[in-house]
Amino acid sequence: MSDDHNELREGYAEIGDVRLHYVEAGQGPLIVLLHGFPDFWYGWRRQIGPLARAGFRVVAPDLRGYNLSSRPDGVAAYDTEPLAADIRGLIQERGARSALLAGHDWGGTVAWATAMHHPEVVDRLAILNAAHPRRLLEGLHHPDQLRRSWYFFFFALPELPEAVVHADRWRFFRHFLRDASPALTPEETDRYIAAWSQPGAATAMINYYRASVRTPTKRAEAALRPVKAPTLVIWGQRDRYLGPELAEPDRDDVSNLDRVEYLPDASHWVHHDDPERVTQLLVDFFRPASAPENR
Repeated sequence: MSDDHNELREGYAEIGDVRLHYVEAGQGPLIVLLHGFPDFWYGWRRQIGPLARAGFRVVAPDLRGYNLSSRPDGVAAYDTEPLAADIRGLIQERGARSALLAGHDWGGTVAWATAMHHPEVVDRLAILNAAHPRRLLEGLHHPDQLRRSWYFFFFALPELPEAVVHADRWRFFRHFLRDASPALTPEETDRYIAAWSQPGAATAMINYYRASVRTPTKRAEAALRPVKAPTLVIWGQRDRYLGPELAEPDRDDVSNLDRVEYLPDASHWVHHDDPERVTQLLVDFFRPASAPENR
């Protein structure tokens, strides 16, 4: 992305007590790109420049706890409600009433929650390899998905996960990225290690899982709301963490589902593995919202 780095503008958004670091590029309708675990804004590096050149204003934040964003204390600070409120605040802080929202992995979970609880700020929703919360709750009742999601429960333990993930140049976190194709270069890996090495970042990243596991199923189900925004799901079919049965949300939950686009040769890191296809899908899906009032 060396040619695109010249286009990037870095900034910090003050949202209540949280300070979110972001990068921004381009002009036009606002797209907000939400990264997953163990990523940071850099996970969208193959999309930011092309989306900006396609006529969009792109903002890719570090979610709270990650990289250069602030890290509130306590597990409850990483519940989906404050995470979704961050994104509503970010959209407004960037001077927009609403935005086109895309999320991968945990960023997809936050995007789902934002569209449920703050629908007024989400014009269109694109989800990359992130199960709708109801699908994930259902999946965790099945042995195959429980086996795939073993790390949810490991991360719920106190203290031990932090000790494990720091070892051997963050080997545990690097292991999560092993399916990415092409493999990360040494320079890219160094960028990730620098982000993970920010003081307190490992605990904050792990707290997403602690908060998730501690949320009672009934409370999680009660928090579900219908998603009305037009929605596109992009799904790499070689995902080792999420089973294929989790890809398609229930129409009662997502009434305006455009489609589920399966990419058979892509892993969980679908936007890394097939960046041109993912970018084109996003451009085509988001372009109908490029009305003058959204600029």
